[in-house]
Amino acid sequence: MRLAIACLLVIAVVAYAALSGLWVTNSSGWYLSLVQPPWQPPNWIFGVIWPYNFVMLGYVSVRFANGAPLADVWIWTITLIVTVTTAILWSYTFYQLKNLGLAAGFLVVTAVATLMLCFLIFRFDSVMGLFFVPYQLWLITAASLAVGYWRLNPS
Repeated sequence: MRLAIACLLVIAVVAYAALSGLWVTNSSGWYLSLVQPPWQPPNWIFGVIWPYNFVMLGYVSVRFANGAPLADVWIWTITLIVTVTTAILWSYTFYQLKNLGLAAGFLVVTAVATLMLCFLIFRFDSVMGLFFVPYQLWLITAASLAVGYWRLNPS
């Protein structure tokens, strides 16, 4: 059972990595025309943080699935699938639908729901929790950026 859950979690993280990047582009004319929030990090940061986030998320998820109480593993699994889904929906609604308000809503849900993952991993293993903190901080930053884009580009 735990092996199946761990495999499901790895599949979810791989899908997250593949699908979230499917629509992302920061070189399109539309994206370049947007007013950026002043706290927008330089582009190279994205190339550093996302590989870390995906590898860490897969590693921590497998460790958690193999050692945490089974009830917590189910909460983790459901929460991770919800947050992966809302993050992918952010990417699609932002870059394809160009609906900045809805996209911001998806990313805010992702950041808030991921707090449950942060709580669970710290309760299970504080070192793994420390590995998880950059991901949580990144999601909070990304959600604030999404809201910033929406507020600065009202059409």
